[in-house]
Amino acid sequence: MADFDLVIRNARCVTAADIFDADIGIKDGRIASLGQQLAAGKEEIDAAGRYVLPGGVDGHCHLDQPMSDGSKIADDFLSGTRSAACGGTTTVIPFACQMKGQSLRAAVEDYHLRAGDKACIDYAFHLIVSDPTPHVLTEELPALIREGYTSFKIYMTYDDLKLNDRQILDVLSVARDEGAMVMLHAENSDCIAWLTQRLLAAGKRAPKYHAASRPMLVEREATHRAIALAELVDVPILIVHVSGREAVEQIQWAQAQGLKVYAETCPQYLFLTAADLGIDEHAQHGAHQGAKCICSPPPRDAANQQVIWDGLQSGVFAVFSSDHAPFRFDDQHGKFITGQDAAFNQIPNGIPGLETRLALLFSAGVLSGRLDICEFVALTSTNVAKMYGLYPRKGSIAIGADADLVIWDTGLERIIRNADLHHAVDYTPYEGQRVQAWPRTTLSRGKVVADAGSFLGTQGHGQFLPCDLPAPAKPRVRSSA
Repeated sequence: MADFDLVIRNARCVTAADIFDADIGIKDGRIASLGQQLAAGKEEIDAAGRYVLPGGVDGHCHLDQPMSDGSKIADDFLSGTRSAACGGTTTVIPFACQMKGQSLRAAVEDYHLRAGDKACIDYAFHLIVSDPTPHVLTEELPALIREGYTSFKIYMTYDDLKLNDRQILDVLSVARDEGAMVMLHAENSDCIAWLTQRLLAAGKRAPKYHAASRPMLVEREATHRAIALAELVDVPILIVHVSGREAVEQIQWAQAQGLKVYAETCPQYLFLTAADLGIDEHAQHGAHQGAKCICSPPPRDAANQQVIWDGLQSGVFAVFSSDHAPFRFDDQHGKFITGQDAAFNQIPNGIPGLETRLALLFSAGVLSGRLDICEFVALTSTNVAKMYGLYPRKGSIAIGADADLVIWDTGLERIIRNADLHHAVDYTPYEGQRVQAWPRTTLSRGKVVADAGSFLGTQGHGQFLPCDLPAPAKPRVRSSA
């Protein structure tokens, strides 16, 4: 009888701390042994000296999330997790979004119904708290945290989601008491509304003016305020999708003071610029191509791309996520839900990126020498699992961990084309980008779910993961001296 269900031979294993050569023995979906010349498995894969990394953990993506404006997220839990698997991601954490007037518990129940038995890889839920009523703060949110929903997002912009400062303080206080991680979308809503009104009055409606309505100071001010509110409550926070220098400087200041302020960035701030919002402004049918790159905060300029790279290299950023928020371009419920001549502020915010996140960073980061491969693993898998209470089950190559593994092909030349991707979106903003690495084989709990560009997984294989209280969410220990 074989000792293992599967053995991966001749793996060049990489973790956030080490690189080592080993065979990987897998039993019952978990890593059972690491060593040389392991006993036979029922099945075997020869990695042939290729890098084998922990599966990616994407801690910031939007799948089948209800939208208040009637627009529709293009990917559900089937197409989204299929796409993730083909891009080397084996765990996703999308958002159960509370609408104003809705109970938080009802939002979670609805999201479980949406997930159903569709997922092809494992998943957890963040919460989005948009209506922190006394009942939510004292009953629902503490109970849900104890049930394994140990992270949640709050917004400082978007009228249907934003909280005021007093509400933010109340929610931060619950997070401190319960040990949850708080993610903040930091942009100043009133500044954006003021600028938008004036741009539209001047007839400036095209997608490129989205960037003008959200300059860096809007993100800087809100990041500063979020840090101050968290300092007042004395609770760790994570600032998500940081776009450029001014917000980075606020985060660096906080980190230098010993505050537990974490930061996330995304591919759009390394591979897109504000110029991408202006492409083909007068395209056929009035459907401006620049709408494909509308997201918030918007992409900045090339100088700010370097600032983000510097932050990845220096440790300012703890995690690298896709912020996958896909709306189809040629769809009445997509980017132009209000019509082909929609002004920039009527175009849904968000871009797809689940499948391309890892290959882009591996190619431009690891293979260029900007990042070492252990840093890549930390940013895309290990740190994310730690940040949201899934480590060491996820994000590691260790005995007892889930056998979520990716065998990488490097030294290739590949052009990203939407036709080759597996999401349900009709474009990728990274069309034409060249990469030199791509996941060859993806395993989820020991099962091959993608190989050589083909999806081989099954609907319903993915399991919901209740999360532990994240260690990074623990408040600082202060000296008694």
